[in-house]
Amino acid sequence: MALVTVTDPARDYLAQLIDKQDVEGMGVRMFVTQPGTKNAETCLAYCPPNEIVPTDEQLDLGKFTLYLDHSSVPFLEEAFVDYSKDQMGGQLTIKAPNAKVPNVSDDAPLPDRVNYILASEINPNLAAHGGEVSLVEIVDESVAVLRFGGGCQGCSAVSLTLKQGVETTLKERIPEITGVRDITDHTNTENAYYQ
Repeated sequence: MALVTVTDPARDYLAQLIDKQDVEGMGVRMFVTQPGTKNAETCLAYCPPNEIVPTDEQLDLGKFTLYLDHSSVPFLEEAFVDYSKDQMGGQLTIKAPNAKVPNVSDDAPLPDRVNYILASEINPNLAAHGGEVSLVEIVDESVAVLRFGGGCQGCSAVSLTLKQGVETTLKERIPEITGVRDITDHTNTENAYYQ
């Protein structure tokens, strides 16, 4: 069963929206579009009784049932739904840290663990500069060969990012990693964040 947390304010807010639909047995379906990609988005939608999918996991939230799309379940681990009131009325927040790449166990293959750290911790930071990094391969059983793209390709600060950011994080999170190697062609500076 996926561990999805729906706070009481979020549950109450969603229950109010469901009540306005005036459909007996209406629930909410949670799913991830384009799961496992950098374009993944976590969504909530009304789920009337005639649209219930038998393979979906069901969470009884008291006031309604939350249906978790079966194929999205690995990407919904540790998802969090909250609602907070503000001056404009309120804000429903959905956080699904594993939507872009599902959480992997400590005994998963080394490339899977590296890809998870890149997707969940490193790339969100690089995205602020329009950059990204991807794993090409693991060589010598412990060296991650990486390729930078977007604002990182050709960036004058990429060596600092590689050593103090990417390599440090990978070594801390995955002790088997002994180093990283960048194979990016940095002569192309067209999209570089720093030139």
